[in-house]
Amino acid sequence: MASEEKDLTGNQSRPLESMVEGTVQTPAVTPIPESPKKTAPLGGFWQQIRENLQILAIALVLALLLRVFIAEPRYIPSESMLPTLETGDRLVIEKISYRLHPPAARDIVVFAPPPQLQVLGYGKDQAFIKRVIGLSGQMVEIRNGKVYIDREPQPEKYIAEPPDYRWGPEKVPEGQLFVMGDNRNNSNDSHVWGFLPKENIIGRAIFRFWPPRRIGSVK
Repeated sequence: MASEEKDLTGNQSRPLESMVEGTVQTPAVTPIPESPKKTAPLGGFWQQIRENLQILAIALVLALLLRVFIAEPRYIPSESMLPTLETGDRLVIEKISYRLHPPAARDIVVFAPPPQLQVLGYGKDQAFIKRVIGLSGQMVEIRNGKVYIDREPQPEKYIAEPPDYRWGPEKVPEGQLFVMGDNRNNSNDSHVWGFLPKENIIGRAIFRFWPPRRIGSVK
């Protein structure tokens, strides 16, 4: 005798056997096709190359502007500025301050060779580095191992040794400077070739960045 079940209201429901008549069919599942893997288009590669080249070009232009108008590195090739600067020292030369004010006494300046040196074969791009000693309008004289400015002996603790020659007295012309190397007896400077036009100045030495043991400001 087939069992019967009642629903929650007490009514009889269909025989259990009737619930298993036939088979339960599961609906077919259609597989989702995999999307093809995307590959980076060749155009994207060249776009990246162009962007990198643009960045490089901008960096080069900025570096050029920095070197021309603001500061540049320089290398010391000789002993003319001993003991302040040694052969092989690398310096930062700033180019801004002399646009705002004239050079001052004891500044260390980098300059292009004046005409009297170019006549001797020095190229315009062959820069020199010396210390400003005499300014326009001052009277300069070198005697008895001392430098005199307007007849006053100058204290010079930065020199290698006192100069063993005599020069002057002579007045520095307007628009020019009298410059000397700190290694007074081994320097090709104003006591040899004369005065330096201010327009030949490239910039002022302010900082030594090599060698590491001597990093610091330059005075």
